[in-house]
Amino acid sequence: MERPPSALVPFFRTQAAVARSNGSPIYGELLARMADDLLADGPTARVVADFIGHPALDNLPLRLLGAAHAEVLAGRAPELAGYYPSAGGRFEPEGAWRALRTLLDTRADVLRPRLAEPLQTNEVRRCCALLGGFLEVAARHGLPLRALEIGSSAGLNLRFDRYAYALGPHAYGSPDALLRLDCEWTGPPPALDAPLRVVERAGCDLRPIDPGDAQQRLRLASFVWPDQLERLERLRLALRAAAGVPVPLERQRAADFLAEALAHPAGGRATVVFQSVVWWYLSEAERQEVTALVEEAGARADRAAPLAWLRMEGASAEGTELRLRSWPSGEDCLLGRAHWHGAWVTWEAGGGR
Repeated sequence: MERPPSALVPFFRTQAAVARSNGSPIYGELLARMADDLLADGPTARVVADFIGHPALDNLPLRLLGAAHAEVLAGRAPELAGYYPSAGGRFEPEGAWRALRTLLDTRADVLRPRLAEPLQTNEVRRCCALLGGFLEVAARHGLPLRALEIGSSAGLNLRFDRYAYALGPHAYGSPDALLRLDCEWTGPPPALDAPLRVVERAGCDLRPIDPGDAQQRLRLASFVWPDQLERLERLRLALRAAAGVPVPLERQRAADFLAEALAHPAGGRATVVFQSVVWWYLSEAERQEVTALVEEAGARADRAAPLAWLRMEGASAEGTELRLRSWPSGEDCLLGRAHWHGAWVTWEAGGGR
C-alpha cells in the first residue's frame, strides 16, 4: 500500500524537536520546514516517495539531511554550503531553506539512493561513558581486556584507551593523546586506578567504514549535524588517531560475529562485548539471538576467562543507560546514565577502588 507523504510528517516533526533539544537549531528549523513541504507535496515528498523502510527506526529524516550534508561537504552544493557552519557558512533560516529546497528539487536523483544507506555517526564522545565500564571490568578482574564491539561503524570507539579524558574534574589517559574527550560528570569517579590494558580488539558492522578511505570518511562526517563543529572536529581527530591503531572490522551481522568470537573462552583475558546505541537497529529476532549467544558464553565463563556485556542504550528521549552484565556471576547492574552523544554522564557505580 502506497504511503502518502503526509504520513511522514510526524516523524519529521519529532526529529525536529529532538534536534533542537540536542543542540542543533539548524536541523530543528530545516526539519520543521521539510514537514511542511511534505504536506504541500513539495520536493521533500518527491525525494522520499519511494522509501520503503520504517521512517523512525531507519531515521529517514536524518538520512535525507545526511545526504544533503554530503553534497555540501563534497563541494557540490555551494548555495546550501553558504548557510552551513560545517562548510564555513552562516545560518539564516529563509535562505537555508530555499537552498535546501532547491537541492532537493534539482538533485533528487543523487539524494534518493542515499536514503538506502543506514545512519552512522560513530560518536566517539560516547567513550566518556564507555570508559567507565571498561575500567569497572578491569577493576573487578585484574586481567587485560579483549574488546569486541557490535555495530562498530568505523571502529573509533574500539580505540577508547588511546584517547585522553576530562570527565568533569577527573582526568584519565595520556596528555599526549591526539584526541581529548570531555564531558560533564556527576557522581563518584570511575575506577581510574584500574589496570586497564587492551590486548585484543575487533568489531563488526553490516557496512563497516574504512577510516583510511576519503569517501567513507566523508560519508561518516555527513551524518554529523552541520552546526555541531566540535563533533566534527572530534570525528576528524578520531579518524586520524585510528590510523595508528589497526582494528579488524568484519562485515557481519552482530549475531554471526559473536557466534564466532565467543565460541571458546579466552583464557587470561576479560572479554568485553560492548555496544553503543545499536540495539535499536537490530531486529527483535537478532536481539534474541545476540542475547542467547552472550548468555551461553557467560555460562562457560570462569574467573580465568570472565565475560562482560557493556551496553550503552537508549532509555528515554533525554539519554541512555550504561549497564554491565558480568560472568561468571551473571550479575547485571546499572553503572550510570549518559547523554546520547556523551555530553554528560551521571555515574552511579562505586568507582575509585
